[in-house]
Parts: sequence; structure tokens; C-alpha cells
Amino acid sequence: QVQVSESGGGLVQPGGSLRLSCAASGRTFSSYGMGWFRQAPGKERDFVAGIRWGNGRTYYADSVKGRFTISRDNGKNTVYLQMNSLKPDDTAVYYCAADWRGYGVTSPESYGNWGQGTQVTVSS
Repeated sequence: QVQVSESGGGLVQPGGSLRLSCAASGRTFSSYGMGWFRQAPGKERDFVAGIRWGNGRTYYADSVKGRFTISRDNGKNTVYLQMNSLKPDDTAVYYCAADWRGYGVTSPESYGNWGQGTQVTVSS
């Protein structure tokens, strides 16, 4: 069983930055990588970014390209999401998704384990 734990959320002003961290213990053989999703009140859970363990290839939602950066530390089974130039529309609960099955990087159904979520609020 993979345990997933996020940290780093909080309140930030528009234009500010935050860095989220996600640690996964017990990585499974079938895991190809990890991802970040977010869910605003009354909305569906949306893909934000993903990364492959092996070659480090990254994937981003159009809404965050150029502002967010996902990175990994394979030795620590940890991924990070650096969020810059934050906007009020980025306000959401951010979830780390582990145990990616290697396909459908933007689909929540392609991940086997989830963290509890961390709140990110962008407001002046």
C-alpha cells in the first residue's frame, strides 16, 4: 500500500508563489510517476501537472503552463509543485496522486493512491 502525504499549502496574495511537496512511501512496481490535481468548490477534480519517474518527462494543464513547475526526487519518492504568478483562479484544494499507471496522465482514474489534499488560497 502506498501512503501519500502533501504539505506546503496556504494563503498567498495574487502574483505570489507557493511550493507544494508530496512524499510517497512504498512505491509499487507498476508506478510510472506522480501527479497533482486540484478541486475548487463545486467543481470537478482537474489535472494540474504530472511527471514520470524514469525520464522526468513532465505534463501540464494549459492553465498553469509557464507558471507551475513539477519536479521529482526519485531517491526520496517525493515530487514538488512550484507555483509562481498565482491567480485567484488557482484557489483550490490540491491533491497529490501517486502510483500512476503510465497512461492517461490527466485522468484521476489512472492513479492508484491519493493524498488528503492541501488548501491553496490566492487572495488579497
